[in-house]
Amino acid sequence: MARSYDQMLGYVFKRNSLRFAARTLLPTLRYCLTRPALPPDDKPALCTMNILPPMMTVWYHFAKRNIGTGADIVIFDCTGTLDPKEFPDALVLPFLNFYAATKGDAFIRSIARNRRIAWICDDDMFLMSRECLPILEREFAVPGTASVSFRPREWWEFDFDGRRMQPSSSYCTAVDREIFMREKLSLAPASGNPHPALSTRPPRRYDTFDKANEILLKKGYRCVIVAPGERERCVAEFSGLSGPVMLLRYFKTPGQTLDYFRSAPPPNWEGNLLFGLISAMLSVCTIQELYTKLKGKPYPLPSLPTRDALLNIIGERKKFIRPDQTLEAMEKTSRRLHAEL
Repeated sequence: MARSYDQMLGYVFKRNSLRFAARTLLPTLRYCLTRPALPPDDKPALCTMNILPPMMTVWYHFAKRNIGTGADIVIFDCTGTLDPKEFPDALVLPFLNFYAATKGDAFIRSIARNRRIAWICDDDMFLMSRECLPILEREFAVPGTASVSFRPREWWEFDFDGRRMQPSSSYCTAVDREIFMREKLSLAPASGNPHPALSTRPPRRYDTFDKANEILLKKGYRCVIVAPGERERCVAEFSGLSGPVMLLRYFKTPGQTLDYFRSAPPPNWEGNLLFGLISAMLSVCTIQELYTKLKGKPYPLPSLPTRDALLNIIGERKKFIRPDQTLEAMEKTSRRLHAEL
């Protein structure tokens, strides 16, 4: 390979983002000129962002089953390849593959400007229960509630003079737009995060919504994290699919994808990158299976290896993989999605 395994990922992100821009640049410019918005309504506005079309099909299936018409859905189509007819009750916006915070800010400030609640949900965070909307209604009825999160960050915590609080994250979080705008907030990441990690190295940076979350908490707003039992029922998740999706769009055959993993020195599997990528690649296999069940045929992903081929690589590298690196969470989500499809 012309680039080593650790150099490849950054390259394919840049390359594919440029390829996507051929379809999304003009629609993004049109958005900037017209600033479309959802019409006034009491319903929440629900936004997601997508670079893997079959995953959008699966996400939309579960969202419509469990949310119905209780929220208006907006989809940022960052590849420009989604067919809006496949998502008849959603606003599909082809959009440049900017950072999630940039798209999220556009959604809150402009698209959702006629709504009180702006709800952002990753497309690998599947809405699995009809409890979701009643939970939002219940929590936002409490005065001073600025946000409600169905999936907090779990590897570090805010520390306010000894008072520890979980970050809400942006994985599946709804915000009171009036408060967000009044406080002049942004979802943008920032440097200089001083808060402690729970088991790993300190975070150092604020990820999407973290800085705004900190400001809200310091000002005394209520940033709700849904109780574990409720959020377990409400959402099912995969993790880290962006990297594998970009690799699959770069490689042409399953053999090339498998060679990428085999090209890394075996001891390097002790780190997080390789195991995280292959676990997420197995998640894509599940998405392909679910899409096939929904549509009757697989989505064209010519470079996706079989599940068995990916598991064989894990077997080959098993002695180098740390004990804490397991497929348990991915397999649990896969089983649940299959069972509830």
